[in-house]
Amino acid sequence: MRNTRPNLGVGYVVTAALLFAGSLLPARAQTYPTQPIKIIVPFTPGGGTDILTRLLTNKMTALTNWAFVVDNKPGAGGNIGMDAVVKAKPDGYTIGMGQTANLAVNPTLYPKMPYDPLTQVAPVALVASQPVIIVVRQESPFRTLADLVDAAKANPGSVTMASAGSGTVAHLAGELLAQSAGVKFLHVPYRGAAPAVTDTLGGQTDFASTNPPSALSMLKSGKMRALAITSAKRLPLLPDVPTVAESGYPGFEAGDWKGVVTPVRVPAPVIEKLNAEVNRTLRDPEMIKRLEEEGSEAMGGTPQDFERFLTTEYERWRDIVRATGAKPE
Repeated sequence: MRNTRPNLGVGYVVTAALLFAGSLLPARAQTYPTQPIKIIVPFTPGGGTDILTRLLTNKMTALTNWAFVVDNKPGAGGNIGMDAVVKAKPDGYTIGMGQTANLAVNPTLYPKMPYDPLTQVAPVALVASQPVIIVVRQESPFRTLADLVDAAKANPGSVTMASAGSGTVAHLAGELLAQSAGVKFLHVPYRGAAPAVTDTLGGQTDFASTNPPSALSMLKSGKMRALAITSAKRLPLLPDVPTVAESGYPGFEAGDWKGVVTPVRVPAPVIEKLNAEVNRTLRDPEMIKRLEEEGSEAMGGTPQDFERFLTTEYERWRDIVRATGAKPE
Protein backbone atom coordinates (compact mmCIF):
# COMPACT_ATOMS: atom_id res chain seq x y z
CA MET A 1 0.00 0.00 0.00
CA ARG A 2 1.39 3.33 -1.00
CA ASN A 3 2.20 5.81 1.79
CA THR A 4 -0.10 8.83 1.30
CA ARG A 5 1.34 10.93 4.16
CA PRO A 6 2.83 14.20 2.86
CA ASN A 7 6.58 14.54 2.74
CA LEU A 8 7.13 17.36 5.26
CA GLY A 9 10.76 17.87 4.38
CA VAL A 10 13.51 19.74 6.11
CA GLY A 11 12.00 23.15 5.33
CA TYR A 12 8.80 22.35 7.18
CA VAL A 13 10.69 21.07 10.21
CA VAL A 14 12.89 24.16 10.38
CA THR A 15 9.92 26.47 9.98
CA ALA A 16 8.00 24.66 12.70
CA ALA A 17 11.01 24.83 15.01
CA LEU A 18 11.37 28.56 14.48
CA LEU A 19 7.69 29.17 15.10
CA PHE A 20 7.87 27.11 18.28
CA ALA A 21 10.95 28.96 19.51
CA GLY A 22 9.33 32.29 18.76
CA SER A 23 6.22 31.31 20.66
CA LEU A 24 8.29 30.69 23.77
CA LEU A 25 9.31 34.33 24.18
CA PRO A 26 5.86 35.75 24.94
CA ALA A 27 5.18 32.80 27.23
CA ARG A 28 8.49 33.34 28.99
CA ALA A 29 7.68 37.02 29.43
CA GLN A 30 4.26 36.14 30.85
CA THR A 31 5.82 33.98 33.57
CA TYR A 32 8.81 36.27 34.19
CA PRO A 33 10.09 36.57 36.83
CA THR A 34 10.14 33.13 38.39
CA GLN A 35 13.04 33.93 40.73
CA PRO A 36 14.53 36.99 42.48
CA ILE A 37 15.97 39.68 40.23
CA LYS A 38 19.43 40.93 41.14
CA ILE A 39 19.90 44.64 40.53
CA ILE A 40 23.49 45.86 40.58
CA VAL A 41 24.13 49.29 42.07
CA PRO A 42 27.54 50.60 40.92
CA PHE A 43 28.03 52.66 44.09
CA THR A 44 28.25 52.17 47.85
CA PRO A 45 25.25 51.54 50.13
CA GLY A 46 23.64 54.72 51.41
CA GLY A 47 24.55 56.87 48.41
CA GLY A 48 22.09 58.56 46.08
CA THR A 49 22.00 55.77 43.50
CA ASP A 50 21.61 53.12 46.20
CA ILE A 51 18.79 54.99 47.95
CA LEU A 52 16.89 55.51 44.70
CA THR A 53 17.34 51.86 43.71
CA ARG A 54 15.97 50.60 47.00
CA LEU A 55 13.09 53.06 46.86
CA LEU A 56 12.20 51.83 43.36
CA THR A 57 12.56 48.11 44.06
CA ASN A 58 10.68 48.29 47.37
CA LYS A 59 7.73 49.99 45.68
CA MET A 60 7.89 47.57 42.73
CA THR A 61 7.80 44.65 45.16
CA ALA A 62 4.72 46.11 46.83
CA LEU A 63 2.97 46.53 43.48
CA THR A 64 4.04 43.28 41.77
CA ASN A 65 5.22 40.85 44.47
CA TRP A 66 8.48 40.52 42.55
CA ALA A 67 11.58 39.85 44.65
CA PHE A 68 14.73 41.94 44.22
CA VAL A 69 18.24 41.58 45.60
CA VAL A 70 20.31 44.77 45.61
CA ASP A 71 24.00 44.08 44.94
CA ASN A 72 26.38 47.01 45.51
CA LYS A 73 29.51 46.90 43.35
CA PRO A 74 31.26 50.30 43.73
CA GLY A 75 34.50 51.46 42.16
CA ALA A 76 35.99 53.34 39.21
CA GLY A 77 33.20 55.91 39.07
CA GLY A 78 30.57 53.23 38.59
CA ASN A 79 32.45 51.34 35.88
CA ILE A 80 32.99 48.16 37.92
CA GLY A 81 29.32 47.66 38.65
CA MET A 82 28.19 48.43 35.11
CA ASP A 83 30.82 46.07 33.72
CA ALA A 84 29.29 43.33 35.89
CA VAL A 85 25.88 44.10 34.38
CA VAL A 86 27.26 43.96 30.85
CA LYS A 87 28.89 40.56 31.45
CA ALA A 88 25.88 38.99 33.20
CA LYS A 89 23.74 36.27 31.64
CA PRO A 90 21.17 38.00 29.42
CA ASP A 91 18.10 36.38 30.95
CA GLY A 92 16.59 39.37 32.77
CA TYR A 93 17.61 38.17 36.23
CA THR A 94 20.60 40.50 36.49
CA ILE A 95 19.86 44.13 35.78
CA GLY A 96 21.55 47.37 36.81
CA MET A 97 21.00 50.98 37.77
CA GLY A 98 22.91 53.11 35.33
CA GLN A 99 23.37 56.85 35.61
CA THR A 100 24.97 59.88 34.02
CA ALA A 101 28.44 58.93 35.29
CA ASN A 102 28.93 55.39 34.03
CA LEU A 103 26.84 55.71 30.86
CA ALA A 104 27.56 59.23 29.60
CA VAL A 105 30.52 60.84 31.41
CA ASN A 106 33.01 58.04 32.03
CA PRO A 107 33.48 56.95 28.39
CA THR A 108 35.28 60.25 27.76
CA LEU A 109 36.62 60.81 31.27
CA TYR A 110 38.47 57.49 31.49
CA PRO A 111 41.21 56.69 28.97
CA LYS A 112 40.11 53.04 28.89
CA MET A 113 36.62 51.64 29.45
CA PRO A 114 35.71 47.97 30.11
CA TYR A 115 32.45 48.32 28.14
CA ASP A 116 30.70 50.49 25.54
CA PRO A 117 27.44 51.93 26.91
CA LEU A 118 26.04 52.52 23.42
CA THR A 119 26.48 48.94 22.20
CA GLN A 120 26.76 46.69 25.28
CA VAL A 121 24.02 48.09 27.48
CA ALA A 122 20.30 47.67 26.81
CA PRO A 123 18.24 50.62 28.11
CA VAL A 124 15.04 49.58 29.91
CA ALA A 125 13.55 52.71 31.49
CA LEU A 126 14.66 56.08 32.76
CA VAL A 127 13.83 56.37 36.45
CA ALA A 128 14.54 59.87 37.78
CA SER A 129 16.62 62.99 37.32
CA GLN A 130 18.10 65.34 39.87
CA PRO A 131 19.70 68.74 39.36
CA VAL A 132 22.91 70.08 40.78
CA ILE A 133 22.49 72.87 43.31
CA ILE A 134 24.86 75.76 43.98
CA VAL A 135 25.00 76.45 47.73
CA VAL A 136 26.88 78.83 50.04
CA ARG A 137 26.96 79.24 53.82
CA GLN A 138 24.45 81.68 55.26
CA GLU A 139 27.19 84.22 56.12
CA SER A 140 28.51 84.27 52.55
CA PRO A 141 28.61 87.66 50.82
CA PHE A 142 27.20 85.97 47.71
CA ARG A 143 23.44 86.51 47.72
CA THR A 144 22.84 85.57 44.08
CA LEU A 145 24.54 83.67 41.30
CA ALA A 146 25.45 87.01 39.74
CA ASP A 147 27.36 87.94 42.92
CA LEU A 148 29.36 84.71 42.66
CA VAL A 149 30.16 85.24 38.99
CA ASP A 150 31.13 88.88 39.53
CA ALA A 151 33.59 87.86 42.26
CA ALA A 152 35.12 85.24 39.97
CA LYS A 153 35.49 87.82 37.21
CA ALA A 154 37.13 90.31 39.55
CA ASN A 155 39.55 87.72 40.96
CA PRO A 156 40.08 84.93 38.40
CA GLY A 157 40.74 81.53 39.98
CA SER A 158 40.26 82.73 43.55
CA VAL A 159 36.63 81.66 44.13
CA THR A 160 36.72 78.08 45.38
CA MET A 161 34.22 75.43 44.33
CA ALA A 162 33.78 72.24 46.36
CA SER A 163 32.45 69.08 44.71
CA ALA A 164 32.10 65.37 45.44
CA GLY A 165 35.13 64.66 43.27
CA SER A 166 36.85 65.31 39.97
CA GLY A 167 34.75 64.19 37.02
CA THR A 168 31.51 63.93 38.97
CA VAL A 169 28.35 65.44 37.51
CA ALA A 170 28.44 68.17 40.17
CA HIS A 171 32.01 69.06 39.26
CA LEU A 172 31.31 69.14 35.54
CA ALA A 173 28.13 71.17 36.04
CA GLY A 174 30.18 73.74 37.98
CA GLU A 175 32.77 73.84 35.22
CA LEU A 176 30.03 74.23 32.62
CA LEU A 177 28.69 77.18 34.60
CA ALA A 178 32.15 78.72 34.68
CA GLN A 179 32.47 78.32 30.92
CA SER A 180 29.04 79.81 30.32
CA ALA A 181 29.90 82.81 32.50
CA GLY A 182 33.41 83.21 31.13
CA VAL A 183 35.07 82.76 34.50
CA LYS A 184 37.39 80.31 36.25
CA PHE A 185 36.63 78.69 39.60
CA LEU A 186 39.30 76.98 41.71
CA HIS A 187 38.00 73.42 42.00
CA VAL A 188 38.45 71.65 45.34
CA PRO A 189 37.52 67.96 44.97
CA TYR A 190 36.36 65.90 47.95
CA ARG A 191 35.61 62.23 48.40
CA GLY A 192 31.86 62.60 48.47
CA ALA A 193 29.19 65.27 48.62
CA ALA A 194 28.90 65.34 52.43
CA PRO A 195 32.47 66.57 53.17
CA ALA A 196 32.23 69.08 50.31
CA VAL A 197 29.11 70.62 51.85
CA THR A 198 30.58 70.46 55.36
CA ASP A 199 33.69 72.40 54.38
CA THR A 200 31.61 74.98 52.52
CA LEU A 201 29.51 75.39 55.65
CA GLY A 202 32.70 75.86 57.65
CA GLY A 203 34.06 78.47 55.26
CA GLN A 204 36.93 76.40 53.83
CA THR A 205 35.42 76.81 50.34
CA ASP A 206 33.29 79.59 48.87
CA PHE A 207 30.54 77.45 47.42
CA ALA A 208 29.60 73.85 46.76
CA SER A 209 28.25 72.33 43.58
CA THR A 210 26.32 69.36 44.90
CA ASN A 211 23.15 67.26 44.82
CA PRO A 212 20.03 68.43 46.70
CA PRO A 213 19.92 65.67 49.39
CA SER A 214 23.41 66.53 50.62
CA ALA A 215 22.41 70.13 51.34
CA LEU A 216 18.67 69.99 52.08
CA SER A 217 18.97 69.77 55.88
CA MET A 218 21.36 72.75 55.92
CA LEU A 219 19.06 74.75 53.67
CA LYS A 220 16.00 73.98 55.78
CA SER A 221 17.80 74.96 58.98
CA GLY A 222 18.96 78.24 57.45
CA LYS A 223 22.63 77.41 57.77
CA MET A 224 23.13 77.46 54.00
CA ARG A 225 21.61 79.33 51.07
CA ALA A 226 20.93 78.07 47.56
CA LEU A 227 21.90 80.41 44.75
CA ALA A 228 20.68 78.38 41.77
CA ILE A 229 19.84 74.94 40.45
CA THR A 230 20.94 73.49 37.13
CA SER A 231 17.68 71.90 35.97
CA ALA A 232 15.55 73.39 33.20
CA LYS A 233 12.80 74.26 35.66
CA ARG A 234 12.60 75.01 39.38
CA LEU A 235 12.31 72.29 41.97
CA PRO A 236 8.95 72.03 43.75
CA LEU A 237 11.00 71.40 46.88
CA LEU A 238 12.82 74.75 46.50
CA PRO A 239 10.36 76.94 44.61
CA ASP A 240 12.16 80.20 45.44
CA VAL A 241 15.53 79.07 44.07
CA PRO A 242 16.02 80.20 40.45
CA THR A 243 17.50 78.03 37.75
CA VAL A 244 20.87 78.90 36.21
CA ALA A 245 18.99 79.55 32.97
CA GLU A 246 16.78 82.10 34.73
CA SER A 247 19.86 83.70 36.26
CA GLY A 248 21.21 84.90 32.94
CA TYR A 249 22.28 81.75 31.06
CA PRO A 250 19.39 80.71 28.78
CA GLY A 251 19.35 77.06 27.81
CA PHE A 252 21.67 75.98 30.63
CA GLU A 253 20.82 72.53 31.93
CA ALA A 254 22.85 69.85 33.68
CA GLY A 255 21.88 67.10 36.05
CA ASP A 256 22.24 63.55 37.21
CA TRP A 257 19.80 60.97 35.86
CA LYS A 258 19.38 57.28 36.55
CA GLY A 259 17.83 54.44 34.62
CA VAL A 260 17.36 50.66 34.68
CA VAL A 261 19.48 48.75 32.16
CA THR A 262 20.24 45.13 31.26
CA PRO A 263 22.89 43.33 29.25
CA VAL A 264 22.17 43.26 25.53
CA ARG A 265 20.39 40.18 24.15
CA VAL A 266 17.84 40.05 26.97
CA PRO A 267 14.62 38.98 25.19
CA ALA A 268 12.55 41.97 24.12
CA PRO A 269 9.36 40.77 25.87
CA VAL A 270 11.27 40.65 29.17
CA ILE A 271 12.59 44.18 28.68
CA GLU A 272 9.08 45.34 27.80
CA LYS A 273 7.68 43.77 30.96
CA LEU A 274 10.37 45.37 33.11
CA ASN A 275 9.72 48.71 31.42
CA ALA A 276 5.99 48.48 32.03
CA GLU A 277 6.42 47.79 35.74
CA VAL A 278 9.03 50.52 36.23
CA ASN A 279 6.66 53.00 34.58
CA ARG A 280 3.74 51.81 36.69
CA THR A 281 5.84 52.29 39.81
CA LEU A 282 6.88 55.80 38.76
CA ARG A 283 3.21 56.75 38.39
CA ASP A 284 2.47 55.74 41.98
CA PRO A 285 1.58 58.88 44.02
CA GLU A 286 3.68 57.79 46.99
CA MET A 287 6.68 57.17 44.74
CA ILE A 288 6.30 60.59 43.12
CA LYS A 289 6.11 62.22 46.55
CA ARG A 290 9.20 60.39 47.83
CA LEU A 291 11.19 61.45 44.79
CA GLU A 292 10.11 65.08 45.17
CA GLU A 293 11.13 65.02 48.84
CA GLU A 294 14.72 64.32 47.85
CA GLY A 295 14.78 66.79 44.99
CA SER A 296 14.24 64.30 42.16
CA GLU A 297 11.73 64.10 39.33
CA ALA A 298 10.27 60.88 37.95
CA MET A 299 11.10 60.26 34.29
CA GLY A 300 9.90 56.97 32.75
CA GLY A 301 9.21 56.36 29.07
CA THR A 302 9.92 53.54 26.62
CA PRO A 303 13.22 51.72 26.09
CA GLN A 304 13.47 53.59 22.80
CA ASP A 305 13.06 56.91 24.62
CA PHE A 306 15.91 55.94 26.95
CA GLU A 307 18.09 54.88 24.02
CA ARG A 308 17.63 58.23 22.24
CA PHE A 309 18.18 60.11 25.49
CA LEU A 310 21.38 58.18 26.20
CA THR A 311 22.81 58.93 22.77
CA THR A 312 22.15 62.65 23.23
CA GLU A 313 23.56 62.71 26.77
CA TYR A 314 26.63 60.70 25.72
CA GLU A 315 27.50 63.30 23.11
CA ARG A 316 26.70 66.26 25.35
CA TRP A 317 28.81 65.08 28.30
CA ARG A 318 31.61 64.01 25.95
CA ASP A 319 31.87 67.62 24.80
CA ILE A 320 31.72 68.94 28.39
CA VAL A 321 34.46 66.60 29.62
CA ARG A 322 36.71 67.51 26.71
CA ALA A 323 36.08 71.23 27.15
CA THR A 324 36.75 71.21 30.88
CA GLY A 325 39.76 68.90 30.70
CA ALA A 326 38.46 66.90 33.68
CA LYS A 327 40.43 63.81 34.71
CA PRO A 328 39.41 60.84 36.87
CA GLU A 329 40.71 60.79 40.42
